[in-house]
Amino acid sequence: MKHHLHLLIIDPQNDFCDLPPAYRPVNPVNGTAIAPALPVPGAHADMRRLAELIERGRNGIGAISVTLDSHHRYDIAHPTFWVGADGGPVAPFTQISAEDLRATRYLPRHPQARPRAQAYLDALEAAGRYRLIVWPVHCEIGSWGHNVHDDVRAAYNRWEDAALGVVKKIAKGSNPWTEHYSAVMAEVPDDADPDTQLNRTLIDSLLQSDRVYIAGEAGSHCVKATTEHIVEQFEAHGPAALAKLVLLTDCMSPVTGFEAQQQDFLERMRAKGVQMAQSGDVLQELLVNAGR
Repeated sequence: MKHHLHLLIIDPQNDFCDLPPAYRPVNPVNGTAIAPALPVPGAHADMRRLAELIERGRNGIGAISVTLDSHHRYDIAHPTFWVGADGGPVAPFTQISAEDLRATRYLPRHPQARPRAQAYLDALEAAGRYRLIVWPVHCEIGSWGHNVHDDVRAAYNRWEDAALGVVKKIAKGSNPWTEHYSAVMAEVPDDADPDTQLNRTLIDSLLQSDRVYIAGEAGSHCVKATTEHIVEQFEAHGPAALAKLVLLTDCMSPVTGFEAQQQDFLERMRAKGVQMAQSGDVLQELLVNAGR
């Protein structure tokens, strides 16, 4: 009897991939290749390995879920939201603390947004997971950068054709008032927005699987946050539940400058009983499962 093996792919999107020119469309206005907004070094190779895993092991895969970072241009974690004390633009990768806003070192471009932004920054820092980072505008809904890496999409399309199944798509990040690294819940859930709150449907589907393979981008942020939240939910079900989780360490990479965060994340997950594997090892498990 086949085991139910679930592949969870976190944000395998163009804007996160260091794509070579052949993978990038040409801007019809100026004739130059469109550049990914937030490329993670190594992500293209990660996605190529992941696509090969799906291609060769498809008959052993029981379910595939794909999370999609899905932002509006105006977002509390984008430069479009903020100005400096002098009224000038705020550069991408700037970190803004709750105290920075109180001291007016940075301000929302819309003055009426200040109370809500202050409440958000206070709540974010109280949670102790992240400080606000102003990212380049990325994964804008409807843009090329929001699309899935071509090789990964082609591979999971062929899985759908063979399995007569549907790859589950999980959008996150469309609420402009909270960061949403994790596919399980936003960093500060919005009481008025169910999409920012605990995704019980996702957790239940993962709990019902015999094994959950986790891959995607970036290992320092969205993979990290999603896995941490999954682990929090799985811990109530004991060590056997945690042992179902497998991180594909050669199918994820960290954002530049955040290498230590990914390494710390992997070490903490290993200590909790989460498994680590490379795609070649997982392929063998899929092939065995396909033959059952």
